[in-house]
Amino acid sequence: MTLHPSESPTNLVIAMKISFLKLDPELPTPQHSHEGDGGVDLYARIDFRLDPGQRDLIPTGVAVAVPVGFAGFVVPRSGLANRYGFGVVNGPGLIDSGYRGEVKVILINHGDETVKVSRGERIAQLVVVAVAVQDWVEVDELPDSNRGDGGFGSTGR
Repeated sequence: MTLHPSESPTNLVIAMKISFLKLDPELPTPQHSHEGDGGVDLYARIDFRLDPGQRDLIPTGVAVAVPVGFAGFVVPRSGLANRYGFGVVNGPGLIDSGYRGEVKVILINHGDETVKVSRGERIAQLVVVAVAVQDWVEVDELPDSNRGDGGFGSTGR
């Protein structure tokens, strides 16, 4: 991993190499569509169809080695969400740094029509983000905060 100054002098860009296995050599290689994009496209390894309200586990034909200190998040593609009502059921799906199996996407059709997707079509994106190393400590009480235990809309609309 390397740090590079970005166009703004106050920001740094983290660059890292992410190892992956292409489990299906006929599918496109995961890559960013444009420089600076946050995610790489994931492709369907199979033809499938989703009826309204149906969900299915779709293989992508890649396995990744997310570096320790980072996590991969599988997120929906906005175009599919807008056109067909597709979503990622557990969105974002989490890929921990120790997982080495095939990346699969749980898609759901929230739309009103059956949608057919062909092998090789883009179905989701994978975003790799830094995560803090965590040491959970049980305490007798939590420190006060301005928000307190208010949630679920307690701070306004």
